[in-house]
Amino acid sequence: MDYLIIKSLHIIFVVSYFAGVFYLVRLFVYYKDTDICEEPKKTILREQYLFMIRRLWNIITLPAGVLMFMFGVAMITLNPALLKMPWFHLKLTFLLGLGAYHYWCWKKILELKALCGRDLPLSNIKLRQANEIATFILFLVVFTVILKGLALMYWWQLIVGFIVIVTVIMLTVKMVNKNKK
Repeated sequence: MDYLIIKSLHIIFVVSYFAGVFYLVRLFVYYKDTDICEEPKKTILREQYLFMIRRLWNIITLPAGVLMFMFGVAMITLNPALLKMPWFHLKLTFLLGLGAYHYWCWKKILELKALCGRDLPLSNIKLRQANEIATFILFLVVFTVILKGLALMYWWQLIVGFIVIVTVIMLTVKMVNKNKK
């Protein structure tokens, strides 16, 4: 029973964390969109987006990430057999990717803070594409956890499917942005 409660809390904080990360990178995109705005609108919007980014990161995303991690560790502690399961190794591999994405987000927050309202040097399209990375990682983790042993039997289809979906979404983002211009 304790394990199921911890697992439930882990899932709740996974959802909270991903909601934060999804919106965080979207706020980076909105910040970048202000490049074409005239003053004082540009400054006002950028200050608001920076305020929203800091609040989202410090109040939702980071605490949810810490709790997600803590409850994940608690599940491993209560069920150490997970560490012997190959599907769990695959999940941990994808979580390393999530850790790298989390670090990238944090570095972008620091970069925005240091820019003091100046233009973000990343292109709009790159930010929009980066916005999809968390979705891909979530896709891989969920399929790995749900399919467990099947994920290993069909790991290459999972990876190929992932690459196809990434490519389709990235091309769609490029086409949508091209049509906007």
